[in-house]
Amino acid sequence: MPVNPTIQFYLNQFQNQLPTTYDQLDPLELRRQEDAMMTRFQHREHVHEVEDRLIPLPGRTIPIRIYRTGRGIAPALVYYHGGGYVTGSLDTHDAICRTIANEADCTVISVSYRLAPEHKFPTAVYDSFDALAWVAEHAATLRVDASRLAVGGDSAGGTLATVSALIALERGGPSIVHQLLFYPVTGTEENLPLSLIEYANGYLLDEGLIRWFQQQYFNDETELAHPYASPILSPYLAELPPTTLLTAEYDPLRDLGRAYANKLVSLGVPVDYKNYAGLIHGFANYYFYVPEAKRAVREAARSLRDTFAHEKTRP
Repeated sequence: MPVNPTIQFYLNQFQNQLPTTYDQLDPLELRRQEDAMMTRFQHREHVHEVEDRLIPLPGRTIPIRIYRTGRGIAPALVYYHGGGYVTGSLDTHDAICRTIANEADCTVISVSYRLAPEHKFPTAVYDSFDALAWVAEHAATLRVDASRLAVGGDSAGGTLATVSALIALERGGPSIVHQLLFYPVTGTEENLPLSLIEYANGYLLDEGLIRWFQQQYFNDETELAHPYASPILSPYLAELPPTTLLTAEYDPLRDLGRAYANKLVSLGVPVDYKNYAGLIHGFANYYFYVPEAKRAVREAARSLRDTFAHEKTRP
């Protein structure tokens, strides 16, 4: 099917603003523009309680934002925003975190990991995992059920989520019961996926911008083969928890997500994988304006809710 009409309208607007070459693109200016645009057009649902905190991690302090749907102890999703490791913030993904909290009836803890190019690979990885470990360690004071802890994120944030779960397996904890991944960047075991060729241009995230993000984040191309950059290469995949993974038809990264889902299934990991027709990379940020995107977000959140409910009944 063709690109969703509402999304096509936005694409037409954005295409006029994108540079013909990314060589002179300023990361800080791009960050400022995306923050302003994404915070302006969000629809923020009411959540029972929202709390901003700074958490102390070894050698640094990072912000988190906590969304609670009630006063009691609740399962929790630790969420990592997308943005190519260069852009994005607690504010740009405020709306999606509110929606997931309400739809999954859980606490959502959004993590503001440090960004590139100021902080290169693997800084964001260790910020993400250390924040997850901190949440697990302080579950009681956060009113979080440590036995029902999940990770999630979109795009680069989806990568950080699954990598954090893999590091937790490497280090023997914390225990993760679910992954909620929106179009993650998971690497490839094969040649260039077809979606990277078919949708290389014209769908917001294009081939040039992908390369530019990589140049900002990685110190050199050899790091792309590290399991913390391409989790499909990790030896711990078979131990991952049940996973919800969503991709979009017109996303150059679509086949990477599909390959990751297939790899997990082949290793015996329960996976709920769906590819949404007519949508593009980043659709979770536009869910309020696009009914199909809203349905995708709600279905993903309900999959998470079902896992939490199942874990609660386990002996």
